[in-house]
Amino acid sequence: MQTINIQGNQITLRDWRLANLDAYRGWLQPGREWLKLDAPYEPDFTQAQIERSIARYTKSIEANEWPSPRKRLVIADSQTERLLGTVNWYWQSEITNWLSVGVAIYNPANWRRGIGYEALGLWSEYLWQALPKIARLGLSTWSGNQGMIRLAMKLGFKEEARYRKARIVDGEYFDSVGYGVLREEWYQRYPRGFGAQSQRASHEPVAHHKNEEINNA
Repeated sequence: MQTINIQGNQITLRDWRLANLDAYRGWLQPGREWLKLDAPYEPDFTQAQIERSIARYTKSIEANEWPSPRKRLVIADSQTERLLGTVNWYWQSEITNWLSVGVAIYNPANWRRGIGYEALGLWSEYLWQALPKIARLGLSTWSGNQGMIRLAMKLGFKEEARYRKARIVDGEYFDSVGYGVLREEWYQRYPRGFGAQSQRASHEPVAHHKNEEINNA
């Protein structure tokens, strides 16, 4: 199977490699800073869940068998190939061609460098092309993740839903918020495609839900 390799300015979106898996295992351990923003109202990963996820990726890498379109790609440093994070998508409603996207940058040292902006922009562009039937992309987060909210708005996503006091983090209520962008809105904003028009921006992107982090191979 032909591998996916989408080149950006700072990063590359690509398929998994065996060399990524030890680092990935480490970033899934409880207490990591990125997990405090990535759906912190959900339980931490168990070691059994982590090892099942690693086993699935190992099998896919060794067999070179991946879903088409991809459900998840690695965000790698374009110079060093080091694992920086992942992008993913999942169905909100497959019947109506409605999916949601997510992005996670694991190391806080890499936040506010425009990496999440570039990664999610390139990922969204890939999905528009790979899934020509979809009319919209969604993105869900919580009101405590201001970096993700800024990132969504920077890319052209609009707030479409707000469920007040729907999440509890450290004993405090937060809103659950949903953002979306339509295909025509995206191409009005990026008529030559995102890759041709991308620019560096500062954000703190962590927008997965934990169960999507390890369940989408």
